[in-house]
Amino acid sequence: MKLIVGLGNPGKEYNNTRHNIGFQFIDGYLENKSVTDSWSNKFNGLYLQTFLNGEKVIFLKPQSYMNLSGGVVKRYVDYFNIDLDDILVVSDDLDLSIGNFKLRAKGSSGGHNGLKDIERNLSSSEYKRLKIGISNDKSIDCRDYVLGNISSNDRKLYNGLFKELYNLLDDYFQLPFSDLMNKYNRKNR
Repeated sequence: MKLIVGLGNPGKEYNNTRHNIGFQFIDGYLENKSVTDSWSNKFNGLYLQTFLNGEKVIFLKPQSYMNLSGGVVKRYVDYFNIDLDDILVVSDDLDLSIGNFKLRAKGSSGGHNGLKDIERNLSSSEYKRLKIGISNDKSIDCRDYVLGNISSNDRKLYNGLFKELYNLLDDYFQLPFSDLMNKYNRKNR
């Protein structure tokens, strides 16, 4: 069983913000795959269980706000008995330009508060990540920037990028992660 976690903040006011790119990606992927299973609520998280490529997959959107995502993820890991090796967390990344992404098999949080909290609650940094670039405008306070709305021009870039990332996620269910990283990771454009 795989657990795909999209990070974001609950509430309509955050729907189109940079920090919610994880939620946006998961919603887009499920729509692209024509998954019609319903979202349920458990342990302060919205989750959807489905089967993809013959494997049970749980998609999770923690509803505890970004900085407290780890407690929600931990409850799902424990309840569904999910191995750390079967977790993929999708998050925004300030250090990557818009249109770029990076797969990581493990590593530090890179200063991302949602990833920090997941690491703290899982007592490990040994989980997979898909980091989606949101750039960084250093003339704007970081908190204001990540909670700022995505412009229509940037939205077009994300729509194009997401098409590639939907293929990446399809391959995630079939390829060893090292092969997946070799296939998709590239230098920033």
